Amino acid sequence: MTTPSLGRVELLRVAEAVAQEKGISPDEVLEAMAQAIQTAARRKYGLEHEIVAEVDRRTGEIRLYRQLEVVETVEDTIRELPLDIARKQNPDAEIGAIILEPLPPIDLGRISAQSAKQVIVQKVREAERERQYDEYKDRVGEIIVGEVKRVEHGNVLVDLGRGEAIMRREDVIPREMFQPKDRVRGYLYDVRHELRGPQLFLSRTHPQLMAKLFEQEVPEIYDNIIEIKSVARDPGSRAKIAVISKDSSIDPVGACVGMRGSRVQAVVQELAGEKVDIIPWSPDDATFVVNALAPAEVSKVVLDPDNRRIEVVVPDDQQHIAIGRRGQNVRLASQLTGWAIDIISETQESDRRNDEFRNLTDMFVDRLNVEEMIAQLLATEGFSSVEELADTPLDEIATIQGFDEEIAAALKERAEQTLEEEADQLRETCETLGLTQDLVDFEPLSVQSIIRLGENGVKSLDDLADLAADELIDLLPDLGLSTDEAGAIIMAARAHWFDGEEPTDEEGVEPSTDGEVPPADDDTGDGVKEREPA
Repeated sequence: MTTPSLGRVELLRVAEAVAQEKGISPDEVLEAMAQAIQTAARRKYGLEHEIVAEVDRRTGEIRLYRQLEVVETVEDTIRELPLDIARKQNPDAEIGAIILEPLPPIDLGRISAQSAKQVIVQKVREAERERQYDEYKDRVGEIIVGEVKRVEHGNVLVDLGRGEAIMRREDVIPREMFQPKDRVRGYLYDVRHELRGPQLFLSRTHPQLMAKLFEQEVPEIYDNIIEIKSVARDPGSRAKIAVISKDSSIDPVGACVGMRGSRVQAVVQELAGEKVDIIPWSPDDATFVVNALAPAEVSKVVLDPDNRRIEVVVPDDQQHIAIGRRGQNVRLASQLTGWAIDIISETQESDRRNDEFRNLTDMFVDRLNVEEMIAQLLATEGFSSVEELADTPLDEIATIQGFDEEIAAALKERAEQTLEEEADQLRETCETLGLTQDLVDFEPLSVQSIIRLGENGVKSLDDLADLAADELIDLLPDLGLSTDEAGAIIMAARAHWFDGEEPTDEEGVEPSTDGEVPPADDDTGDGVKEREPA
């Protein structure tokens, strides 16, 4: 066996050194070198040739081959070889086989050597990025410690020893300054393939960074005795963290604070003085929201579960505390709980209740033509509409203090009579406007809304179906429709197109023999269905 030349030995040593420096395998470096030599050889022999380069992993010897395909009839003499000649080299050759024809070694010139170097550098970088991805892809969600390499336009490049990460401007805590060689801890929130630049993304503003820091400082969290339910941060300023203990004998807030505040202070110092409110989590939404608004005191809460909105009433002197500086406290509480929170003072709530009471009183006086005292009693008992009064059983109305059965019967009769009179007026208006019965019976909209459409030229269900969403929103501004809601109403109006049903009465609402609008298929028989407004 011949001894490899010094150049070949050096090639292997260089591959070993580069591999060790970049944290990749020597085979990947040698493969990059082979590809670089292959590129240089194609420049020398011609780009039309298919050149293959090999580097012996044991001796460092470089071999070059020209790749030829075995064919029956040669059409491309550069890339194809006839079967008879191929079998002289390899008796087992068949049509479609690939023959490697040895080529003499080449002497790399200055330009070829430079091109080879660029290829090697590029391939080594690709291998290094792939190694970084494989090493860190399963570490997403961990705290990573590194050394600041440099700062570019607010972005911080962090040297992790075996990789490089970036903290983008929005991932750096405001007013936090870094210098090269500074040690930094960040939350690894993403690892992905990038054609250029870092693949690892760190953050010091991510809410989970705080959760991980508490996990490091509080053994009970690490041991899963205390659970962090949610975190909300205004990075560098203030944060709220909700915790619950699975062991009733352990106070979750006290455990997170630590002896003389040692545990929470360690987190605060790491996060550049960010103040932390530790909140006891509760499965009851109202209680959780009240806790989250600490240190403000709360008088009353009113929940709207359908819209995930909650109204919180606080004493007048607590309103500014509940809202916080520039709305910070209520904003963090909202992020922590997942509820939209409206803060009002007791005075504001009292004024609103008085306004609502006056409006209801005036409405009952106006629509029922009753004395103000009776209207006030109805409003006090929680009646909010004439329809509600008409639907309430007589014995329930009679139980109101100050009422008897005679007054209750008179009120109920007057409410029913008022609704009948208003229905008659609506029918007359529909007839006057010439609205078709299919439009009048269109349930997604109240009759009042349909009349407003009729006043603007929408006379039939087809007219409504022909509208665009923004046109319907403009015609019914009082409803406050969104584009999606308006689109759903229009699609409902178009339903009969797809069912193959013809709209009823295209010319208008035909009067009956006694001059009234013919009744629709409803329980009242008055031709106008009683519906809740859209």
